[in-house]
Amino acid sequence: MLEAPGIPFTILAFLLVLGPLVFVHEYGHYIVGRLCGVKADTFSIGFGRKILGWTDKRGTEWKIGWLPLGGYVQFAGDRDAVSQPDANWKNLPDDIRSHSFPAQPVWKRAAIVVAGPVTNFLFAILILASFAWIGGTPTNPPVAGQVMAGSAAQEAGIRPGDRILAVDGRAMEVFTDIPMAVAHRAGEPMDVRILRSGAEQTVRLTPKLVTEKDEFGNAFKRGLIGISPGTIVFQKVSFPEAVAVGFRQTGQIVRQTGEVLGQIVTGNRSIKDMSGPLNMAKVSGERAAVGVASLIFLAALISINLGFINLLPLPMLDGGHLLFYAYEAIRRRPAPPQAQEWAFRFGFMAIVTLMLVVTFNDLGSFGLWDRIARLIG
Repeated sequence: MLEAPGIPFTILAFLLVLGPLVFVHEYGHYIVGRLCGVKADTFSIGFGRKILGWTDKRGTEWKIGWLPLGGYVQFAGDRDAVSQPDANWKNLPDDIRSHSFPAQPVWKRAAIVVAGPVTNFLFAILILASFAWIGGTPTNPPVAGQVMAGSAAQEAGIRPGDRILAVDGRAMEVFTDIPMAVAHRAGEPMDVRILRSGAEQTVRLTPKLVTEKDEFGNAFKRGLIGISPGTIVFQKVSFPEAVAVGFRQTGQIVRQTGEVLGQIVTGNRSIKDMSGPLNMAKVSGERAAVGVASLIFLAALISINLGFINLLPLPMLDGGHLLFYAYEAIRRRPAPPQAQEWAFRFGFMAIVTLMLVVTFNDLGSFGLWDRIARLIG
């Protein structure tokens, strides 16, 4: 078992992961804004008081704030960092107003907003593709090499040599598709279509919840059906093939993230499973202690999650802006200012509440609440 890294190392690792991901996200907004002819007033990594900054020849202030939990690009005509329009933007001089964000047609504003999450996805695809290109990709077919005794697969009648064709209608192309399809669905019955001796059949099984520990002793839970491929085979691929692998893996992670969120919304998964920046920092330190490759892979996973979360239709997030732009495109006029104002207030409260919940969960995962309970008791 490895020793957990210290706090300074953990903080450094966290900043090395989060800083570039925030920059990538905001740079997506910025560069598409430039291509659309919109002037950026501020490009900030972090919030709060400026600790470092400069202004470029285009008049954009680039700065680093003291609170490194995010960032923003504030365009001309924006009232604040979440791109609410300034009430006086129409009174700007013509040459400035024409390059302001609110003056752009709705398709340009939507393109600028969606560019941030898309850039996060592309960044993750590049990382995953690089891993596949350099180290190869597992190509084991979705065939049960071994079936664990007492597992869900054995109880359902799956035998060694059976090929897993689909899980709940989702095609399995390589063996690694199987854990991606079942890991987050412990306790949920599913139909598994198999091929045995040239004949197809469908079995019903329920993945079992298994608790495992990583090299730092952290316990984590996942669903397993209880089959393994035997020896894992890695195959070298060309760069175009590696890019395809990156796209495919990113799509799988996005799908899994969406399904987990759906489980939380419907009550099929506890909100206690959600984690926040404190746990992210802890994991960053541990992955950095394992090695640079492990930390870079974690950055890809977090980048995908940042892109996904920002597309949620909550005001203050990119998805909330896109929702308003969809309304504007359909109704041929913006949503009433008062409705937007109340929506942003709701979005702010929702995000603050979410941050409190995940911080509470993070502190619980560190054992804080158990220690307090023991002291009180």
